[in-house]
Amino acid sequence: MSVKEMDPAQKLVLKSNKCEPEHFKNSSHKDRVFEVLQSSRNQDDNFCDIKLLTDDGTIVFGHKSILASATPYFKAMFSSFAESNKDLVIIRKLDSTILQLLIDYIYTGEIMITQEIVQVVLPAADLFQLDYVKQVCIDFLQKQLDPSNCLSIKAFADLHNCIELLSSCEAHIKKQFLKVVEHDEFLSLSSGKVIKLISCNDINVPFEEKVFECVIKWVKHEFKLRRWFLPNLMEHVRLPLISKEYLLEKVVDEPLLKNNSICKNYVFEALRFSLIKLTNTSSIPQTIWSKPRLQQQVILVLGWSDFEKKNITNWYEPATNLMHIAPKMIKSRDKASLCVVKDQFVFAISGYKSHLLPKDNFMLDISSSSCWVRRIGTLVSRINFGIGVLDNCIYAIGGNDIKRNSLNSVEVFNLFTEQWKMVSSMSNERCKFSVGILNNLIYVIGGLNLKSVECYDPSLDKWNPVAEMSNRRYNHGVGVLDGIMYAIGGTNGTSLKSVEAYSPTAGVWSSIADMNLYRENPGVVAYDGLLYVFGGSSNLLNIFDISSSVEIYNPRTNSWLVKTISISHRIYGAVVVNRPPYLQTN
Repeated sequence: MSVKEMDPAQKLVLKSNKCEPEHFKNSSHKDRVFEVLQSSRNQDDNFCDIKLLTDDGTIVFGHKSILASATPYFKAMFSSFAESNKDLVIIRKLDSTILQLLIDYIYTGEIMITQEIVQVVLPAADLFQLDYVKQVCIDFLQKQLDPSNCLSIKAFADLHNCIELLSSCEAHIKKQFLKVVEHDEFLSLSSGKVIKLISCNDINVPFEEKVFECVIKWVKHEFKLRRWFLPNLMEHVRLPLISKEYLLEKVVDEPLLKNNSICKNYVFEALRFSLIKLTNTSSIPQTIWSKPRLQQQVILVLGWSDFEKKNITNWYEPATNLMHIAPKMIKSRDKASLCVVKDQFVFAISGYKSHLLPKDNFMLDISSSSCWVRRIGTLVSRINFGIGVLDNCIYAIGGNDIKRNSLNSVEVFNLFTEQWKMVSSMSNERCKFSVGILNNLIYVIGGLNLKSVECYDPSLDKWNPVAEMSNRRYNHGVGVLDGIMYAIGGTNGTSLKSVEAYSPTAGVWSSIADMNLYRENPGVVAYDGLLYVFGGSSNLLNIFDISSSVEIYNPRTNSWLVKTISISHRIYGAVVVNRPPYLQTN
């Protein structure tokens, strides 16, 4: 009976103005419909209009309209191809269990992935253009990654063009290199794939000896077939990075190398590098052979113990927030300035002890030594000066002389000639300022009673003024991160926790989020996209002891995080360096 045929007496007359149209949605409607469709998928269902036949004779029933709406694969099949007029379609080279699983997913939106079937489900999902199923397979495999299977998963990802999974595998292989080469999957690689792996700059290998060992192990695994590949493989082992002791004990006498003229030449070249390293580390030829692989990095922090009246050095690991004992300096220098060249050569420049102003400097080569060695001092005795490194040269800038007069003089130390020389002086005399390196220019920022900034161009030997900071500040820290320079904390008579940022593009300083604590003379470094601000001192009362804390700035969120570190002395210097080979992980 239609509404028009309804007896007038049965009609409801709603005259209230408050009765507005309402929209209703049954949230369980679609689920119930698909439950019925799924449960009725069999040969007795009159509405099933398609049968999918696998190679083993199994038939999977379905509805063309449902399958076509779920994936472009079936939509094209049932609308444009010869199968559009058929009620039976043969699906070749696909296990019937997997086909049933995927068709069930179309009707239910649910699927169970296991280790046994994931490598079959993923290519089938890719074939049927079921993007969600393919993605959950990728996610599943990413969770299964470990050193014993990452090489085979990488090959699988490459075969099926799974870019995200392939990238995850490559990152895992490089990070876990030492463990990966212990497993049989590595021994099964082709020579080309071994070469591709060991030629990477960013494999995580603290000792090049391990690369050498895995190459020898791979060749000996099938010696008769693989010995011909040895010269090509050894070309990518960076023998000059191997210690002299290991070269003499293990490499020189290795029969595989002694019996191959090309490999013998590689060994002789490595011994020559080792000899050069003994006489003058900085003069080592800069070739791919002598270039360290991208190693894990740590932060060397320099502090001063007021109780013991000596310098204390520590390695800090950001990932674990742990401190480790670092090599002790030969002589303690309160307020010595710390810098690093090539992420490897750490210099402690000048400073003072008691009322004296010694000019001797010290260097630590973290790649091959655990001892500081004496280096030639600056031409001018300086305290409260700034220091910066550019193009492998160290610049000592301004400060105070022995009579506490402010200086504007500048001198530069060349790592290769190991000599200091004077260059153009600053426009202003400065002390207690900070230095930043940005876009191949040296910036001097603030200083006692100053908010001015100037920069030095080494190619022109010339200083130029730059936009002033918003506030006067001295004894502050400076960090450079992603093309932005940050002036951090310090004092203007009262300790500061404010921070300013300078963009060379905009040419102005702007305020950002304050630190949580007031800090003078902190150690500042940029590490892994974040700024780390260590220790320092303060003439104000802090809730936390700043000597035992580090603050971390995230530029993406413009926020600071405070972490407590296990240290009691005052930190005033920090540099990022390649992880020393003798530093063991807890």
